[in-house]
Amino acid sequence: QLQLVESGGGLVQPGGSLRLSCAASGFPLNYYAIGWFRQAPGKEREAVSCINRGGGSTHYADSVKGRFTISKVHAENTVYLQMNSLKPEDTAVYYCAAKWSSLNGWYTDAASYDLWGQGTQVTVSS
Repeated sequence: QLQLVESGGGLVQPGGSLRLSCAASGFPLNYYAIGWFRQAPGKEREAVSCINRGGGSTHYADSVKGRFTISKVHAENTVYLQMNSLKPEDTAVYYCAAKWSSLNGWYTDAASYDLWGQGTQVTVSS
């Protein structure tokens, strides 16, 4: 069974850090581009960060640039999102998604992704 499982969410104070994990099972991530998306109540789902199948090319939304880091560990079949200097506006459900890709690019269009995880809640509040 192909699936993605996110973990690492929680409640953190402003300025704090969290590391989200996206573990893949049933398929090797080295053939897939990965995206982290988030959706806050009443807002549309937005791309936070994306990484290509090889792991060497990344993209960040302007709102998280310099604070978040995406990484791909093929040996663990896992993608991480390190989130530092968290702000209340980062509060959302975070999802990871996988897109099989023959090209070595990253993708911000949620509709182009093939497989989604169940999401993990991140709440930034004092």
